[in-house]
Amino acid sequence: MNIINNKIKLPSPAKVCKDVNVMVAGQGGDGSLTIISLLSQALRNRGLDLYQTSNIASRIKGGHAAAILRASQVQHGGLGDNLDVLVAFDEEAIVNAGPTMGPQGIVIYDLSRGPLPVNCLNDDVVVLAVPFSRFAVRDLRRDLFKNGIGFGLVARALGIDDTEAADCMKKRFKRLSKDALNANLHALSLGFEVADEFGIKVGKNLIDLPKGEKSERLSITGNQATAMGFLAAGGRFFAGYPITPATEIMETLSRHSSKLGAVVIQAEDELSAINQAIGASLTGARAMTASSSPGIALMQESISHCGSAEIPLVVVNCQRAGPSTGMPTKTEQSDLGMLTQGGSGDFPRVVLYPGNAQECFNIAALATNISQIAQIPVYIALDRSLAQNTATVAPFDLDSVELDKGKLLDQAALEKIDTYQRYAITDDGISPWAVPGMPGGMNLVTGNERNEWGQVSTEPANRVIMMDKRARKIDAILDLLPGAVENGDENADIGLIGTGMESGVMCEAQEKLEEQGLKTLIHRPLTLWPVLDDTIDFVKKCSKVYVIEHNESGQLERLLKGAGCPPETLRGIRKYDGLPFRPSELADRIITQEAMA
Repeated sequence: MNIINNKIKLPSPAKVCKDVNVMVAGQGGDGSLTIISLLSQALRNRGLDLYQTSNIASRIKGGHAAAILRASQVQHGGLGDNLDVLVAFDEEAIVNAGPTMGPQGIVIYDLSRGPLPVNCLNDDVVVLAVPFSRFAVRDLRRDLFKNGIGFGLVARALGIDDTEAADCMKKRFKRLSKDALNANLHALSLGFEVADEFGIKVGKNLIDLPKGEKSERLSITGNQATAMGFLAAGGRFFAGYPITPATEIMETLSRHSSKLGAVVIQAEDELSAINQAIGASLTGARAMTASSSPGIALMQESISHCGSAEIPLVVVNCQRAGPSTGMPTKTEQSDLGMLTQGGSGDFPRVVLYPGNAQECFNIAALATNISQIAQIPVYIALDRSLAQNTATVAPFDLDSVELDKGKLLDQAALEKIDTYQRYAITDDGISPWAVPGMPGGMNLVTGNERNEWGQVSTEPANRVIMMDKRARKIDAILDLLPGAVENGDENADIGLIGTGMESGVMCEAQEKLEEQGLKTLIHRPLTLWPVLDDTIDFVKKCSKVYVIEHNESGQLERLLKGAGCPPETLRGIRKYDGLPFRPSELADRIITQEAMA
């Protein structure tokens, strides 16, 4: 085999990594995600915690795409600063990712697309230049098998056993025909042959991986975890319309719905989806819909109706970069204003914001209960990074999920009520309610203001009574709302506040800030609306608080100011280029502001 550029000096001893960051990049369709998926399986088998993400162009097909995997002994919940391994299928991958290569990084480059770009890599980077595509076409007659060759090289570089790599491929392609599977295994063996030519033989790996503790782990996205939490809490109806990055929620529910007697409907549009979910909720079923920013905008009138007519509903918003269609494959947190204040008129709602897959599961279950207890719409806010990135978590404890139906009446309880009024005035603002069709449980549901019977009423005194009634619900459920997660020095006078995808990066940035002598305390609210007292108290006790968010207008900062946090304490750290923060990037932004203070 004619291997190009194979006369290189391999690093010795192997580079030791506390955690390893691998990127595979090229054009859409090159198979970047395939290599990362195979690698993820192999490293998970070693007991490592994983974080996997992608960066793809906002188009149907083509465009530059990258898949990134981080593996370590602990869960970081975000990307590292530098790459240890880069598999580059084209020049663009080298140009884009080359500057992020860490010391003694490994670049595996496909020479089929052109010569290696110059002046993009540091001198200590080891480059394995191989014409993957040409080898794949020559031996297997198809270009797509190049990702198998690439995986073989990466596996050897990381010291993954040949047999283990082959087993991962067999599992990954178990549904393919025998001929297709054998072709992929042949491509893998070609990768091993190339590695041998470079001197990367079994036991001669270039990077020593961290050692993990083998235990049962799930590899799951935030979307998938949210779907599982909804089902665990008795969720039995979902209607949605496909949209990036929320579609996986519907897909996950579809896979499990038949086992649990749940109904999952792909509606013709977002308006139909939410109104079907409302209809299901009126029957007593625990219902949910999910969409992204433009879809949630379309749903605002119906969500307002839920708040007014006191209809339970869980609504998941997987935020993406807007406005309008914007950059649908990029991440952002620019819907906070819409979630907390959107809709027509005043109505009670809750907005919850998890920060990792485990919290997605827990909060989805909690939201399902709260919506039925308080008879209100409950939002779950995600961002594209949290929604679609994959992480390893311990198996969910399904037995810990309790179902609370609130004041939903069964027939026996309904019969004990002398006069059933659907919107009866109560101290906590929450009325007992019966499923339509139950004997003695007749009620009216309208979009207009109504009296206790459900009859339309525009009388001023009644309007005040009903508005006050609905508003009392929030006070009634305050004890059910999750407080903030805090990390760091409790005595620090510098605070960091962020939500969602900021979870992991804030913790790593905090370590880097401490190395520079800056002690900080992280406060991450799980309840975004209403703003809870613990968040307000946190801001008041700090001399300054950096509000970290992915939007241009500082929506979280404005939300905190409106809730009573002293504005002179708050400092905005904003990013809105569609990409998440890296730990050093965030730390540097804070250090710069500190220097200017």
